[in-house]
Amino acid sequence: MLCRLGGRWLRPPPVLQVGTRVPQRVSAPTGCTKRSALPVWAVASVSAVSPGGGGGWYQALATSAPVQSAEEMLLGVHTATGLPWWGSILLTTVALRGSVTLPLAAYQHYILAKVENLQPEIKNIARHLNQEVALRANQLGWSKRVARLTYLKNMRRLVSELYVRDNCHPFKATVLVWIQLPMWIFMSVALRNFSTGAAHAEGFSVQEQLATGGVLWFPDLTSLDSTWILPISVGVINLLIVEMYVTYFVRAVSVLMIPVAATVPSSIVLYWFCSSFMGLSQNLLLRSPRFRRLCRIPLTKGDSETPYKDLFAAFYAKFISRK
Repeated sequence: MLCRLGGRWLRPPPVLQVGTRVPQRVSAPTGCTKRSALPVWAVASVSAVSPGGGGGWYQALATSAPVQSAEEMLLGVHTATGLPWWGSILLTTVALRGSVTLPLAAYQHYILAKVENLQPEIKNIARHLNQEVALRANQLGWSKRVARLTYLKNMRRLVSELYVRDNCHPFKATVLVWIQLPMWIFMSVALRNFSTGAAHAEGFSVQEQLATGGVLWFPDLTSLDSTWILPISVGVINLLIVEMYVTYFVRAVSVLMIPVAATVPSSIVLYWFCSSFMGLSQNLLLRSPRFRRLCRIPLTKGDSETPYKDLFAAFYAKFISRK
C-alpha cells in the first residue's frame, strides 16, 4: 500500500518472516506519479526530511510558521469566496497591498517629506558649525583631522536632535521594506508549496486544484507560462516602477525577473504580476496631491500640482522624443 507525504510516494516496510529473503531494492509502481513539466529545482520536495532529520535553509523556510500562515490565508480566501484559484490569488494580493503596504507606503512618504523639509535647516546648521569649528581649530591649534572629526561628531548630534524634534528619523522610512519583502517571499514560497504538491487541504491536493484553477492562456497554475506573457508583464511593470526613481541596479533586477519568472509555476508569476501591478498603482496614487493631503503628507519643494502630466512628459522625453 502506498501513501503520499510531502509530494512523494512512500511504501511502508514489508513484514518479514523467518527465512524471508530481503529484497535488494523496492521501487514504486510505474505510472503512479505524473512527471511535471517544471524544472528539477522547481519541483524538489520542500517538506520531505532526510533520515537524519537534516534539511537545508529552503526547507526550513518552506515549512516555517510564516509560510504556513500564508498558506492558511490563501486557503481561507479560496474557501470563503468560492473563487477559482486565479481569483483567490488576485484578491489576496489586492487585500494585502491595500491593507498593509499602502498605509506603510503613505507613512514612508510622510517621513521622507519631513526629512526633505529639514534639509534647508540642516544646511544652515552645517554652515554655522563649519565656521565655529574652523574658529576653534585656529584658537586651539587643532589638526585638520581633529577638526574634521569634531565637525562630524557634532553634526551627527545636531541632525539627530532635529530628527527627534520632528519625529522623522529616516530609518522609519525603511519599515515598508522590512514588511513588504518578507511578505512577498512568504507568499511566493506558499504558492510554490501548493504548486509542487507539498500542501494539502481537507484531504484534497491543492496542486490538483491549481492545475485547473487558471484562466485565459494559463489554465494550469502549476505549470510554466509557455507564452512568456506573464513573465514579461512582470518585468515591464517593475521597470515602470523603477523608472519613477531611476535606479540602475533595480533596472537590472527587473529585467532579470523575466527569465526567473519563466521558470516557476504560473501561480507564483500571477502573484508577482498582481503584486507588481498593485505596486505601480500604489506609486501613482501616492503622487496624487489630493491623496497626499488626505494622508497628511507635508508639502515639499519638489511637489507638483500636475504630477501625472509631469510624469508623462518625462517618459515621453526620455523614450519617445529623444533622437
